[in-house]
Amino acid sequence: MDWKTFQALLSGVNKYSTAFGRVWLSVVFVFRVMVYVVAAERVWGDEQKDFDCNTKQPGCANVCYDYFFPISHIRLWALQLIFVTCPSFMVVMHVAYRDDRERKHTAKHGDTKKLYSNTGKKHGGLWWTYLISLFAKTGIEVAFLYILHHIYDSFYLPRLVKCHMAPCPNLVDCYIGHPTEKKVFTYFMVGASGLCIVLNICEIVYLISKRLVRVANKMGRRNRNMAVRQDDYKEPFNNSNVSLLKRDLKDQPPSFRTAMKPSHRLSGLKLEDKMRSSAPNLSSSK
Repeated sequence: MDWKTFQALLSGVNKYSTAFGRVWLSVVFVFRVMVYVVAAERVWGDEQKDFDCNTKQPGCANVCYDYFFPISHIRLWALQLIFVTCPSFMVVMHVAYRDDRERKHTAKHGDTKKLYSNTGKKHGGLWWTYLISLFAKTGIEVAFLYILHHIYDSFYLPRLVKCHMAPCPNLVDCYIGHPTEKKVFTYFMVGASGLCIVLNICEIVYLISKRLVRVANKMGRRNRNMAVRQDDYKEPFNNSNVSLLKRDLKDQPPSFRTAMKPSHRLSGLKLEDKMRSSAPNLSSSK
């Protein structure tokens, strides 16, 4: 397998990942791919040749090896790395689909109006694609851990196995090559896989909580805008009612109590004096 090409393909996913996704990608390359390429392949090597049995019966060692190692650790981990990283390509393909749609729309309508403000931004369908890829990666990790646990009995590699499969003549003792070293690498790869599962779960929780906060903020802004609009509609009617009430009070004549007040009496007396001064003096004309 050409791991350099594999790394080049996955490097495009890093541009569209969150902080948890970037940490996950670093863990996959540093603690899994690098360990697999540099050390694990050499430790396992030709493991069937290192599987020795205390018999020279033809075919006995091959049958016992196939019984205790139906799937090689190194090949199972290679399949796990390939299947785990495949869902990340869903995000890259979705972004490429958005880029193609944006390019066709620009060629048809020009740069006046864009379909997407940012084709790599996780909104709408891309958010769902990213979330589905996280669930798929988590499910694949759990499935491969279960397979490894089911086949090799709690990831444990013994030094000695006893085989009684045909064509072995009797109960045969078989010895595994480098059992302690293989056990250490098995636990290391299982721990790295568990760390990737934790990172995937954290990223799922982060994406969902961020989406919920965004929806809550949007609903809060909508409610505030509706309240402001209702206040804007209420204020003109309230002001008109107040002005109408003031105008009606001005037009109404004063009541008996207000007319008997000193201010009204003085104004009445002043009016009578003005009328007397303006009227002709009839007594003097006689």
